[in-house]
Amino acid sequence: MKKKTLIFAAASAAMAAGAHAQSSVTLYGIVDAGLTYVSNEASTSSSVTPNGLSNGKASFGMTSGNIQQSRWGLRGAEDLGGGLKAVFNLESGFNVNNGSTVTSSLFNRQSYVGLSSNDYGTLTLGRQYDLVVDYLGPISATGSWGGTYFAHPDDNDNLNSTFSINNSVKYQSANYAGFSFGGQYGFSNKAGGFADNRAYSVGAGYKYGGLQVGAGYLQVQGQSLGAVDPSNPNGAVQNSTVLASLPGMQTQRTWGVGANYAFGPALVGLVATQSRFQDKLSDITLRYNNIEVNARYDLTPALFVGGAYTYTQGLRNTPGSGSSNNFSAHWNQFSLMADYSLSKRTDIYAASIVQIGANNDDGTNAAQINGTDSFSTSRSQVVVTTGIRHRF
Repeated sequence: MKKKTLIFAAASAAMAAGAHAQSSVTLYGIVDAGLTYVSNEASTSSSVTPNGLSNGKASFGMTSGNIQQSRWGLRGAEDLGGGLKAVFNLESGFNVNNGSTVTSSLFNRQSYVGLSSNDYGTLTLGRQYDLVVDYLGPISATGSWGGTYFAHPDDNDNLNSTFSINNSVKYQSANYAGFSFGGQYGFSNKAGGFADNRAYSVGAGYKYGGLQVGAGYLQVQGQSLGAVDPSNPNGAVQNSTVLASLPGMQTQRTWGVGANYAFGPALVGLVATQSRFQDKLSDITLRYNNIEVNARYDLTPALFVGGAYTYTQGLRNTPGSGSSNNFSAHWNQFSLMADYSLSKRTDIYAASIVQIGANNDDGTNAAQINGTDSFSTSRSQVVVTTGIRHRF
């Protein structure tokens, strides 16, 4: 009897230890591919002329990541007891068409590890999204149901999470009666250049019933933003689409506010952002002002339709250079989408996006819908896409 009691006690202790150290690892991902038509893409032989880009051609072919970038990832958590967990996330984007990674980095979207507490929030270290993505992305069409082509021109405010922040420490608070907030700092990791290609962001949000409100701020500063700096190949930001197209820009400041409201099967939202880029050496500033109105309606539990309108103003200022180097450009973008769920994890979709520009007298401010390969050769560009998306 005594022997049986000892065996039972040992088994109970082992079970308790296993429960205390409970851990899990989840493999997840999205595979999104379809067919896409794009009007007026400038060919590789095009040149910028006083009348604009030339040799425009329409394209039609298979594309990857039309709504969401195809990706796979691993996320995990270990229960450390007392409401504390160790967490990690590794996520890699890839191209369905040829199986290649989006960039040379394996985990190009996210790669972080940290601690999470039910009462105090989550602290993580690694490559992570900024707080503008976290708090404003879910309110915008591009960061929620609309996807890649719904983004504002060049994804200048990063609501479609074009880039992540390297070397970053990030804190996300717990939920306090619907209110949450966070902060992030991305190190330059450069000896003697602490402020050379660093980033920081803050954000806050509130949810109550059908109402969701968010605000965020992001600043990136340093040398050669948007490209790999040979003197600092591991800076905070290296693959910003808009920065890569603006060589010499040293600072990006993006802020925004937004709100949406769900009532019955309908969801409506409003987002306003501003992105300011500055080249201190040449004394050039470029500013994008974006205003977006979006709406989504569930016709049935399996079928929804959505639409968005975005107005973007681009302003360039070069003090002391005369008016020839300054410009004011405008883009109007209209987007529609229908999505039908075949199951909880598989859906088919169709979307159409039209962008119309004004004062597009050179390649720097011509019409171009985010996710396309090239500028339009005219004041407008059209995308029509349809495809299938599977989540696992």
